[in-house]
Amino acid sequence: MKTSEIHLPDSNVFYKTYIDVVGEVELMDFLQKQLENFPQFINSIPDSKWQYAYEEQKWTVSEVLLHVIDAERVFQYRALRFARGDKTELPGFDQDEYVKFSGADRRSKESLIEEYKAVRRSSIALFTSLDRQKLKTSGIASGMSWSVAALGFVICGHQKHHRNVLRERYL
Repeated sequence: MKTSEIHLPDSNVFYKTYIDVVGEVELMDFLQKQLENFPQFINSIPDSKWQYAYEEQKWTVSEVLLHVIDAERVFQYRALRFARGDKTELPGFDQDEYVKFSGADRRSKESLIEEYKAVRRSSIALFTSLDRQKLKTSGIASGMSWSVAALGFVICGHQKHHRNVLRERYL
């Protein structure tokens, strides 16, 4: 499925920016491409920047990277629930609380790379198993309507957004 084939309701403007940042791509191709290049990006970050935050009260590099992993897990879980026909409205999550309790400051670059790869492979396995009809299935999370496919593209765009932020403000 391509980016142009999905639609997010107007109420979901914030997350639309994550879809827009990836441009016109095929979901499975982009998930795979990021699996290949994001670990290289993480590995290229100098060790001296690992605990760097560009401003007071901003996350460190390691916290940003673990946030990307955590968010992918959350979006993946939502996609699974909706694809399986679960109509239960899902709550949002407080990303700042997740970061606060993440222990990212005690994580090595290598451990985050391995965790990222495992989570992304899991996302790829999930989305590969879904046909077009399942990708169009939708549900409610964080008070907004989401299609399964939109969640896949948000996973990609969220990662790309944070990679861009890391390049612009941290490195």
